[in-house]
Amino acid sequence: MPCILVVDDDPAIREMVGMVLTRAGYELLEAGSALEARQQIASRRPDLILLDWMLPGQSGFELARQLHTDSSRNHPPVIMLTARDQEGDKIAAFEAGADDYVSKPFSVNELMARIKAVLRRTAPQNNEELLEVDGIRLDPGTCRVTDTGSPLELSPLEFRLLHFFMAHQERVYSRQQLIEQVWDTAFVEERTVDVHVRRLRKLLEPSGHDRLIQTVRSAGYRFSVRL
Repeated sequence: MPCILVVDDDPAIREMVGMVLTRAGYELLEAGSALEARQQIASRRPDLILLDWMLPGQSGFELARQLHTDSSRNHPPVIMLTARDQEGDKIAAFEAGADDYVSKPFSVNELMARIKAVLRRTAPQNNEELLEVDGIRLDPGTCRVTDTGSPLELSPLEFRLLHFFMAHQERVYSRQQLIEQVWDTAFVEERTVDVHVRRLRKLLEPSGHDRLIQTVRSAGYRFSVRL
């Protein structure tokens, strides 16, 4: 079963979440600070991190951002688990590299559904056919992406979103359709799609390939080499 790292400075929350995960058959790791989390990640790479925003010392937000920008390793997906529930906080977390966001207090059923959804969409792709579009080369088998020969460091969700776009060119997909196909869960707001599309465009911007992801007003997004 997948290994999940729970990072929270509240022992009661770690115990409660850990009990639920253990009963569901997951392997459990715990940390009470960002420093302890880094030590756990280095010694036993988890398959998923449940990360509290407010931690002693370095915040969970900063840890998520640093993991996302660390190109030396393929970091595990991150679900922010926090009492901060304003829309601006959620957008900031996604832009920092979080794959999902659960507000406290939360229901156990919702948390487990989100965990399963993130693990499903970050699992290795079933279709390992190499894709190449206008100089962008994506290899599902190795999870590597290059743009005009230069490697791109993508989060698991960014990789999945780009893979879907490249495999489904020209057709317009609504935000809800992208949620169903890429996020594989109902617990995602449509605004989240915009945040991740913006992040993906930013990564493609140096080569000019951000133009391939086109906004279709009142409809959604289209991936196309046509102007």
